[in-house]
Amino acid sequence: MTLPWQNKTTLALAPMAGITDRIFRDICRDLGADYAVSEMVASKKTLWDSKKSSNRHADQTENSPRIVQLLGTIPSELAEAAKWQQDKGAQIIDLNMGCPAKKVCNVAAGSALLADIDKVRAIFNTVKEAVEVPVTVKIRTGIDHAHKNAVQIAKIAEQTGLTAITIHGRTRTDKFLGEAEYNTIKEVKQNSTLPVIANGDICDPNQAKFVLEYTGSDGIMIGRAAQGYPWIFREIAHYLSTGKYLPKPSLEEFQTVIRRHLNGLYELYDDQGIRIARKHLGWYSRHLPNGEQLRKRFNKLQRRQDQLSLLTRYFGDYDR
Repeated sequence: MTLPWQNKTTLALAPMAGITDRIFRDICRDLGADYAVSEMVASKKTLWDSKKSSNRHADQTENSPRIVQLLGTIPSELAEAAKWQQDKGAQIIDLNMGCPAKKVCNVAAGSALLADIDKVRAIFNTVKEAVEVPVTVKIRTGIDHAHKNAVQIAKIAEQTGLTAITIHGRTRTDKFLGEAEYNTIKEVKQNSTLPVIANGDICDPNQAKFVLEYTGSDGIMIGRAAQGYPWIFREIAHYLSTGKYLPKPSLEEFQTVIRRHLNGLYELYDDQGIRIARKHLGWYSRHLPNGEQLRKRFNKLQRRQDQLSLLTRYFGDYDR
């Protein structure tokens, strides 16, 4: 398998809990993302068969590359989980050392691991030895502004045989506040032979071009800017290759993608998909005329058919 960041600048969909499920990953890939990382999966074996995890495991029907992100703190547990996901069809294992969520960091997982260099090294070594597929890692720049150690983490990743590193340009304590900084990402790229993927506040083609040129990174990863606007990938790809902007998607395109997304959610989650559809429609509505009114009406509906019927009426009004 050719790795997505080989021989080209890549555009990736970031893993986001409760958002980047199979249907959204498929949509983003169809609209220009070179690869999409699954929602994080807990490494604890007792959680593998939980209802929440059941839709997050590797699935051989998904297009390549199938990337599963694992969250945990115990090297042996992460290694066992990685092997299990590989056997299920995962083609790349990504290690989560970037999530700043309180419930994750309270158990010393995610970005909290950046404070424990010895454990980071042990996790890299143990997981790498357990699987045959490539292993990558997603990190932040450090624990806080006084303790930025992304370069050190990248060196360990390189020494232990990892394949690539993705860096969000904020520290753990920043969470998602303030602005992402790219100096640390640039420094990692200058001091590591690993492919480096830049992440954080990349919201449009201009910013994407700037980040790639400034950091020298091998690709960019987009998270929140893709919520409700998966067309961002094709717009960035077009701009990077031509220097020109693509027209915004038509209302007909919005309707087609939203209906595909909602039907996929209903199929994945059954009646729970009705509730999940509300947050996604809320993000799409930001880009639609009278979107706030649509969002409020949509959020009151309790049946999938009513949700779809409202969309038919809404878009029908603009076809006249």
